[in-house]
Amino acid sequence: MANINNRVYALSAVTPMKWWKTPILRVLFWFLSLFPQLLRDLRRLSFIHFARWVIVSRRQFPHLDAAQPAENLKYDYLLFFSNFNGTWNQYIDAFSSTIAPGLDGIWRWSERYPLAVPVTPFKDYITSVQFETDYHYSAYPGATTNDVKAAIAVHDAYEELASSSARLTPEQFGQAWGQFVQRVQCNLGQTGGPGPVGT
Repeated sequence: MANINNRVYALSAVTPMKWWKTPILRVLFWFLSLFPQLLRDLRRLSFIHFARWVIVSRRQFPHLDAAQPAENLKYDYLLFFSNFNGTWNQYIDAFSSTIAPGLDGIWRWSERYPLAVPVTPFKDYITSVQFETDYHYSAYPGATTNDVKAAIAVHDAYEELASSSARLTPEQFGQAWGQFVQRVQCNLGQTGGPGPVGT
């Protein structure tokens, strides 16, 4: 199924912008790079692997051959790429309910953007600008972002136990092992399972 790789859904959207709006959006992206704390609500959405916006100027499209006719494009383009766990509807609903002001600040420069709230026109807009993603890379397609975070927590706790265990007596190690298991038990689980079915 397009867009889905096991438990990961890939979303790609391309929206046109009038060329004179591009510098405004570039300043906004520059400002966000200086103050990344403004993106904290986006980062709190734990099911998102990543989300990225890229501006492509109408003059940046490749000219591959002298025989290729020159293009006279009217718009610059804003590309949006994201990988996440869950369904398309869950993702768009979370975007609309959690980070609508941020989305509006970025996408309002695109043509016919309706605002992120109410959600129905926003979903219609995303549907109209989304492209099918036939291929995308995921290092752990059977794992969610929370699975990966849990695995890192177990790894770090295990490394801590391993580094201190050489100095322990068997009785002390038994006690340390019990503490380790108690510490990581909420992070032990099984990856895999059903992927995002439907919309």
